[in-house]
Amino acid sequence: MTQFREILRLNSLGINNTDISKSLKCSRTTVRSVLKRASELDIKWPLPSDVTDTDLYKKFFQKSAAEKFKREPDVEHIYKELLKDGVSLKLLWNEYCEDCRVRNELPLMYSQFCEIYRKHAEVKRATMHILRKPGELIEVDWAGSTAKLVDRDTGEITSVYVFVAVLPFSQYAYVEAFPNMKQESWIAAHINMYNYVGGVSKILVPDNLKTGVIKADWRDPQLNRTYREMSEHYNTAIIPARVKKPKDKASVESTVGNISTWIIATLRNEKFFTLSELNKSIREKLNNFNSRPFQKREGSRISIFLGEEKSMLLPLPATPFELATWKQATVQINYHIQVEKMHYSVPHEYIKYVVDVRITKNVIEVFYNNHRLCSHPRLYGRPGQYSTMEEHMPEDHRKYLKWNSERFIAWAEKVGPSTTITIKSILNSYRIEEQGYKSCMGLLKLADKHSVGRLEAACSRALYYTPHPSYKSVKSILTSGQDKLTNEIRKHDEQDPATLGFTRGADYYGGKKYDE
Repeated sequence: MTQFREILRLNSLGINNTDISKSLKCSRTTVRSVLKRASELDIKWPLPSDVTDTDLYKKFFQKSAAEKFKREPDVEHIYKELLKDGVSLKLLWNEYCEDCRVRNELPLMYSQFCEIYRKHAEVKRATMHILRKPGELIEVDWAGSTAKLVDRDTGEITSVYVFVAVLPFSQYAYVEAFPNMKQESWIAAHINMYNYVGGVSKILVPDNLKTGVIKADWRDPQLNRTYREMSEHYNTAIIPARVKKPKDKASVESTVGNISTWIIATLRNEKFFTLSELNKSIREKLNNFNSRPFQKREGSRISIFLGEEKSMLLPLPATPFELATWKQATVQINYHIQVEKMHYSVPHEYIKYVVDVRITKNVIEVFYNNHRLCSHPRLYGRPGQYSTMEEHMPEDHRKYLKWNSERFIAWAEKVGPSTTITIKSILNSYRIEEQGYKSCMGLLKLADKHSVGRLEAACSRALYYTPHPSYKSVKSILTSGQDKLTNEIRKHDEQDPATLGFTRGADYYGGKKYDE
């Protein structure tokens, strides 16, 4: 409070306003205002010994006659309205002024309006420390205390970690134990928590743990990618608490202590062999905890949650969030990436690119620079399986994909009988028919390069050597030109014997005749 008496005393000693302000550590404006008001009220030093600074304050700043007839605002109404989304003191003051004009009453100034509510809020805060709006946020954290599991066979004791979530308005809590604090447990805890409360808050306040926040920064925190996806799925905003600022999530910090006492500590003498058994007991204790009446306010956590807060929560999405993991992969020369020993195709334009892969239980999604390239059903079973989409293949590979044995044979029949026999022989030489497609395609390319006639001759020549010719033998015949020799022999055989000239027999050369 301003030291009114000391200002008047120092002024009576002839000390200027600047020195008075320095001595009392107040502004010169304050000194001038006090001296001016004292002059108006004809108050001079020395003062009676029983007059205090509080008495002077009442005399200096007593309400004027006009102010006495100004209508006081309804502070309880202001308190309830401020709990609603988007409502501010400025808006409520404008509505209060409008209401005063309708009633032909004088309104208070905005500063007076705020001062009256501030005093009321201080009294309210002394008995009920609730400053959050219903359904506005949920605070989450891991409890410092751990629970225990006992191995049924060895008796070994294993620590398990306890997840705690609190809605600050109602103090309604959720608790669940997990085997570790890894990302799978962290995401599963949030999914179960949202299902338990039956809705979603506008804001989610976690600590700066690595499974949620990669880089802690109050202005621009870098969230874990999976955690951010979860927030988008539930349409909530993640605002991490500041580092070493527990007051940013004071409700969950306070509840963690209560949970350690009323849930974890009460189960310390019980033995649990499985996580499900432990969580079943935790749920029973949690229901009792949420139903316990408050000491300094009416109702309980669950009664306030159901009565005032649950209706303010956002609705749950149609399906729960599906946990996804991310990894990077390089698109191989065969336009496939390898994920968990399985192969998935990517558009061939991205060969040699490094892409991001989102892996869920049922789907594999591929992204490049946050642009979704494709998705595949996730493969299970024998390692090395391929999932290939035709639209991902280059044009010449698509043509190859359309070939089958019937089409190869039909094409060979148009070339000639030797080519047909060769194609059938190649297809039958493999245990799996598709393995012979490359050789058949090779013969097709030879026809384009050397002509259909030469290919038929080469196949005929190859069949002369072996009943099971191969692509390499036909290609070798064409390269060496042996198919042309085959054509010359065929022409010679097709000529009339009469035109071939005289042929001498054995008698001509004096062969001996033996009598029998």
